[in-house]
Amino acid sequence: MNVMTALAPVETETAWRGDRLKESGEWIYRLSDAQIDELERLGKEFLAKDPDLRSVQAEEYPLVACADAVAEWIRDVDFGRGFVLVRGLRTEEYSDALSAAIYYVLGLHMGDAIRQNEMGDLIDHVYATSDKTMDDPTALSSKVRDKLVYHSDSSDIVALMCLRGARAGGASCLVSGAQIYNEILERRPDLAPLLLESFHWDWRRQDHNSPAYTYQSPIVSMVDGVFSMYAGSLYIITAQDYPGVPKLTDDQLEVLRLFDEITYEPGMAIEMDFRPGDIQWLSNYAALHARTEFFDWPEPQRKRHLLRLWLSSKSDRPVVPGFGKNSVVQHRIAPRDGKAEHPDARFHIREIAVPRLIS
Repeated sequence: MNVMTALAPVETETAWRGDRLKESGEWIYRLSDAQIDELERLGKEFLAKDPDLRSVQAEEYPLVACADAVAEWIRDVDFGRGFVLVRGLRTEEYSDALSAAIYYVLGLHMGDAIRQNEMGDLIDHVYATSDKTMDDPTALSSKVRDKLVYHSDSSDIVALMCLRGARAGGASCLVSGAQIYNEILERRPDLAPLLLESFHWDWRRQDHNSPAYTYQSPIVSMVDGVFSMYAGSLYIITAQDYPGVPKLTDDQLEVLRLFDEITYEPGMAIEMDFRPGDIQWLSNYAALHARTEFFDWPEPQRKRHLLRLWLSSKSDRPVVPGFGKNSVVQHRIAPRDGKAEHPDARFHIREIAVPRLIS
């Protein structure tokens, strides 16, 4: 691989502004009746067979009506704008287990599931179990109602499926990493190269059971002409609290400040409301995501509830070694070397379709 050293603007479709993209609606894919019927049939078959989520393969649940659509979504996510919103599933008519089964079948075709925590969960839940805010170091972003700042998750692809929406708020916000980079390169070309240098990231705050406090990654990877971004200044800043982590320089702090400032400028992001049945497929290398604060219904069965998948992409995207959390994530087949499965591990669809009530 040829790592680029000369910095130039990104001119592919991965660089977009939300105010322009919002007008087109091209990012929404509406499932046909035939595609919905196929996914419901496969989901019911998945429930009946009840395979081990660690070993089941996409080939065991072949797609026909949805095959071309999935290929299109993969192209859009990996090498296009970086995301697609799929709409049309009738989750209000399904059990949560059936919704999770359909979702996992599609995930098998989009990539390979990875573990989202040290308990080994292959599906996680965005379901508020706490009134903590994100300025509390013990808060888990998927378990609170507070707004989330723009960040990247720990996988090549992150997917969210909406089972139930909030009473108010909870909009999903996306912004193009390439467009942020282009703006920094234009305004402060002296600071832009710092994005390609390695930063320490707070691992313990993302997963309270992580085996180390931090991991390292640059914010930007430029390899063979392919731009990738891994961002989230919150976890760079909080990593400064750990002993042995080098202090950020004034220039590093300035580029992080500029990055966040540009991210929140009017017109940069696209905002969408999740409807029940929506699935958002997102490349963590192309777009950053955030969430507005939300307010729940009082009844537990009506609370805002999203399912989350982290996937390794089927595409061979070139990135610099150790980019993002590629060097520390656990793939689905087995836990970390030398570790036994967690005693609370869940690897069947009906049990993992129920959220863990942790805060």
